[in-house]
Amino acid sequence: MFEINHERVALVTDTACDLPQELLEKHDIRLVSLRVVTTQGEFRDRVEIDADQVYEIMKAELPKTSLPLPEDVSDLYRQLKEEGADRVLHICMSGSLSGTYNMVSILADETEDLHVDVVDAQTLSCGTGLLVLEAAECFERGMPVEDVIQRLQMLRKHQLGAFVIRTLEYLRKGGRIGLVEGVVGSLLQIKPVIYVNDDGVYATLVKARGFARALSAMQEEFFKRYQGRKVRVAIVHGAAYEDAKALLATFRQKLDVVSDLIAPVSPALAIHTGPGLLGAIVQYAD
Repeated sequence: MFEINHERVALVTDTACDLPQELLEKHDIRLVSLRVVTTQGEFRDRVEIDADQVYEIMKAELPKTSLPLPEDVSDLYRQLKEEGADRVLHICMSGSLSGTYNMVSILADETEDLHVDVVDAQTLSCGTGLLVLEAAECFERGMPVEDVIQRLQMLRKHQLGAFVIRTLEYLRKGGRIGLVEGVVGSLLQIKPVIYVNDDGVYATLVKARGFARALSAMQEEFFKRYQGRKVRVAIVHGAAYEDAKALLATFRQKLDVVSDLIAPVSPALAIHTGPGLLGAIVQYAD
């Protein structure tokens, strides 16, 4: 929790932020779990099921995802209040990709004796995660909540998060295809580089023939946009850690990277992208 202008402020996000546990603990960032729904039952994302388990289940069935339980959100707010919080900043994954933001906004309005500010990150995975880390670091410097929200909105406008996946099957079946549909020629192995646009929806950034060329095209987009700027970089992957390390090494060579991290996508996001995903999020560090 953070002491700011005689208020104790708590920082909350959801498990789709994909931040590693050590960073969550270091900055006292609290998590609300999305849910994974399978024929074997419902599980709290990152708490009762991990990505490796999801990939194994996907060999037999395609799980579904669901919003956090409302009582999980309300219970967390109650706990934070008991711990002495006066205010909460709750940063949610894109409201255009999940109903979490809308649900949390309603619960925040109903919460008594605790001021809850809810922010739509308009992105997901470490796109949200980097914004949450920025918020934590701003709070650690004593920045007021209103100023932090304004800074996050500015950073989001200049942030790019993009990824390449082996198949669009999972996005399509999960109803998250967004504006990507129609660009894929399966016989020609045309692969889209998918990004989260300013409205928080999946769209096509560029496309190329084959996974490797699409990955190269994605990197070039980042290098063109961020050359000469100090940046934060997050590399995300779907059970492809060695490839993620190689991708980060290339970013370090080409850009002025101030901080970086590698993270697997959360179980809930893995369901919509499948194994083999490689992606990057780049955000200004100045």
